[in-house]
Amino acid sequence: MKWPRTMGEKQMAGFLDKSRTVAKPGFNRWMVPPAALCIHLCIGQVYAFSVFKLPLTRVIGVTESAPGDWNQPTLAWIFSLAIAALGLAAAFGGQWLERVGPRKAMALAAACFGGGFIVSAFGVWWHQIVLVYLGYGVIGGIGLGIGYISPVSTLIKWFPDRPGLATGLAIMGFGGGAMIGSPLATLLMAHFSNETSVGVGATFVAMGLIYFLFMIIGALIVRTPAEDWQPAGYDPDTSHRNSAMITRSHVHVNQAMKTPQFYLLWLVLFLNVTAGIALLEQASPMAQEMVGTSAAAAAGFVGVLSIFNMGGRFIWASISDLIGRKATYAIFFVLGMALYALVPSIAAGGGIILFVLACCIIVSMYGGGFATVPAYLRDIFGTMHVGAIHGRLLTAWAAAGIAGPVLLNYLREGRIEAGVAPADAYTTTLYIMVALLLAGLVCNLLVRPVAQRHHYRPEMAADPG
Repeated sequence: MKWPRTMGEKQMAGFLDKSRTVAKPGFNRWMVPPAALCIHLCIGQVYAFSVFKLPLTRVIGVTESAPGDWNQPTLAWIFSLAIAALGLAAAFGGQWLERVGPRKAMALAAACFGGGFIVSAFGVWWHQIVLVYLGYGVIGGIGLGIGYISPVSTLIKWFPDRPGLATGLAIMGFGGGAMIGSPLATLLMAHFSNETSVGVGATFVAMGLIYFLFMIIGALIVRTPAEDWQPAGYDPDTSHRNSAMITRSHVHVNQAMKTPQFYLLWLVLFLNVTAGIALLEQASPMAQEMVGTSAAAAAGFVGVLSIFNMGGRFIWASISDLIGRKATYAIFFVLGMALYALVPSIAAGGGIILFVLACCIIVSMYGGGFATVPAYLRDIFGTMHVGAIHGRLLTAWAAAGIAGPVLLNYLREGRIEAGVAPADAYTTTLYIMVALLLAGLVCNLLVRPVAQRHHYRPEMAADPG
């Protein structure tokens, strides 16, 4: 039986409807990037999840792990589930997002991400790891995925003249979320901890409420442009230096899956991220083993990499507006190959400053790849379903998140078992990264405009395939 909705439910549903988000004349489009940042600065907390890991191993013992406390391998699944749920939610939720609009999607992301913390709090209090998996991992991960893609298509529609800058602003927030989430979690755990509690449960509740509030603010601020809106003075025929690669048409998300361009761009993102995430995951041991830094200096090195990861998302995406997305990715691959090939020689020569600089540039291009790809998709497939297409492309991120660290770690271990010194064990892996980037360069060079037969036409509405 379907119960009739109350007046309040109807009003709330109406307020979240896509039609209620259309901006009135005179709306300042620069209000939309802050709305996106409200989402991305919150969900970027996932990069700071490690601050909870040690306290979660002492939930029973408080001062030290006790029998029955969770161990590190058990807790590692929380982050893995969150990233897996992110990828699945982005892939399968993108088309729904395009249909219902950004406000409803952002509200759902806020409810899932904030609610995931609350569910996890009960998991901590009742010491039920399944509830933490369900809360932070699955429910929170769904919020991550929907929240990550929800502002993208809206920003691109508001900034057809500067799509790279707009998406770079938002996705920079995701890279910087840990810079807020880590000290916030540490402060709250210190406040709530006592002789009988490590304070994680109460911290989860507080952070869930805080993040829900800020994400809802983003949902309230966001607006979509009217269908015929364009920035003052904008001419799509003359505003792009790389206009040959920018379509004036649109491609349905299901049709996009039938084009070679989608799979080439999937490989472009996968190969760029595989190389970058492998370095990020192993950054501290690499610094200590290759150039002999102390553990404290290696920790500082990781912090510097985070800044370049965040800054690269904005800087490289903005550069792509000037030189085009294809040229930007070509720089990522060519410069990345040169740097990966040079790192072993730099490390062998003891050049710590050059080692750090090379790694920082590599990581900046890793972040820049994430921020540039939505605009690349917009160039190739148009704006109609760019959010949905972006969601499906993010499966490349999930795959790279497994492939990169596994490749680097297993090859390193194999080299050490073969008798190679730890300082030299990375050399083979880094040269393999050069080969992967070369493959990425080839894929990028093969990207061409989508054939006209794939362009959306009104008669395709019933059967987009």
